[in-house]
Amino acid sequence: MANITNDRIQEDGSSSIIKRKLSGSVELHIDRTWHHELQQRLDRNGPWDDWTMYQLAIEAEQSKLIASFDDLQCMRSLPELEPMPHQLSTARKVLHEMSGRAILADEVGLGKTIEAGLVLKEYLVRGLVKRALILVPASLVLQWVRELNQKFGIAAVAQKKEHTWQYDIVVASIDTAKRDPHRDILLAQDYDMLIIDEAHKLKNKKTTNYQFVGQLRKKYCLLLTATPVQNDLDELYNLITLLKPGQLGGQSEFAANFVVDKRLPKNEDQLQEALSGVMIRNRRGDGGIHFTKRIVKNIPLELSEQEQALYHAVTAFVRQRYNESEQGGADLASMLSLVTLQREVCSSRDAVFLTLVNLFKKTAEDSPKRAKIWELVEFIRNIQANTKAKKTIELIREMNDKVIVFTEYRATQEYLLQYLRTNNIVAVPYRGGMNRGKKDWMMDLFRGRAQVLIATEAGGEGINLQFCHNIINFDLPWNPMRVEQRIGRIHRLGQKNDVKIFNLCTLGTIEEHIVHLLHEKINLFELVIGELDHILERFEKNEQSLEQRLAKAMLESGNSSDLRKKMDELGNSLTKIRDEVEAEAGSGNSFAALMDATGQTVEVRP
Repeated sequence: MANITNDRIQEDGSSSIIKRKLSGSVELHIDRTWHHELQQRLDRNGPWDDWTMYQLAIEAEQSKLIASFDDLQCMRSLPELEPMPHQLSTARKVLHEMSGRAILADEVGLGKTIEAGLVLKEYLVRGLVKRALILVPASLVLQWVRELNQKFGIAAVAQKKEHTWQYDIVVASIDTAKRDPHRDILLAQDYDMLIIDEAHKLKNKKTTNYQFVGQLRKKYCLLLTATPVQNDLDELYNLITLLKPGQLGGQSEFAANFVVDKRLPKNEDQLQEALSGVMIRNRRGDGGIHFTKRIVKNIPLELSEQEQALYHAVTAFVRQRYNESEQGGADLASMLSLVTLQREVCSSRDAVFLTLVNLFKKTAEDSPKRAKIWELVEFIRNIQANTKAKKTIELIREMNDKVIVFTEYRATQEYLLQYLRTNNIVAVPYRGGMNRGKKDWMMDLFRGRAQVLIATEAGGEGINLQFCHNIINFDLPWNPMRVEQRIGRIHRLGQKNDVKIFNLCTLGTIEEHIVHLLHEKINLFELVIGELDHILERFEKNEQSLEQRLAKAMLESGNSSDLRKKMDELGNSLTKIRDEVEAEAGSGNSFAALMDATGQTVEVRP
């Protein structure tokens, strides 16, 4: 044991260090600073430590307390998300009044995805949900995954392989989910929450979609649709029974209590009360949400002499084929491909050429029709320029801003991509045949580098592009709903600019009549999409579709004036139905009025 031979106390800086010199060369250093600091605290505050720090600790604990069970706890973890009041109200109502089972039936553009995300996040935060399955149309899978991850911090994955089903939060196509071997995997699992987008596709209980969803084991369930019923009150009954069996009683009980005929309800007050327990509908009306305006401009164009010659030649060919097929009694559906030829002439020679080549291959080698088809190809050879493409370049340069160009045809899309590139305009494609990763890549390129997105009809579904506010309809669909879907990609909540829509229209062609019908006769651009959908459903009930009736009018018309007369008749029929729908809604004697009475009203009209 070392002997202490000398003690020496030395002050060193702010602390006192006792140094005892031990025998030999060893020194022992003992730091007593902590003892002095502890004594000073006790002398000042007693055993409670620093008073200021204590107060801060108390405040920190109080800040973590839940003041009210009704508060959405998830908002603390979503500092960058700013939901609108109606979205927060919807989430609270689902949580506290509907026990996590609800139909979110907001009109298009009011943010049903945000509402569903809030509900899912809240249940996750509260520990009530661990596993969730989100079933959506295939075109919406990536959008849902992106929204859940980026806006809500929810680790959702897109289903790709069988093993993906084992993740906690999976987004998948409902068409994939219902097929083997995926079906058996899903039916063997228990889900805390099931979310289904575009749920109106489940309205028929005889479909495999409906039966599959009914068999899934789920604790909570959200069905998202802007049109929970379109033409039949039974559709509503089926959806609600899928969500909460017994909410409306049995099928016969529901019919006896609430149905006069398929579209006309009775005992509205009782039915509204039953609906309010399971459905939330925010609609466009008298609130505080602002939508920017739609500015629509139809641009008439004169085809070149060569383009007009091709159109007349194709028209004669199509009508001759129609008349030869049992003197006009041919199956109309089989003639639609011929009508497509006329529409393609209004788009690009590339689109016409591709269809003619396919038609040539399908025609018997000894058929005289082959020679006629080849004559049309010769007309194509004479066309040196595309009138619409020239105008599109002009519009894009005038805008000097991002723009989406919609076309019906893949061949036209390829032509426009090349044409814009040769004119030093950066453009990217978007189409249905692309896989999810490539679609995502195209969206990122459009957002960052490209001025133009050239989209086929796949671009009209599922993607949100509020950073762009210009659309050029290079050619218009014959289905008004698809026109509205195109516009809905950019004209929705979050759009800060007025949306400009340019419809290119070739004079003296079927396209001129279509624009007249959509824009002037049924005022397509003034209608709310739910209203438009309802009008079309009633127009087509037990009849041919609007597209088939347009084709028939074209095929049976001998000249342009005859075609205009038939188109006016179709337009008048649509106008009459629209007036009936509006009158029913105004009197409250329709399901549209009944549904509107179940929800709050928010202002979103342009």
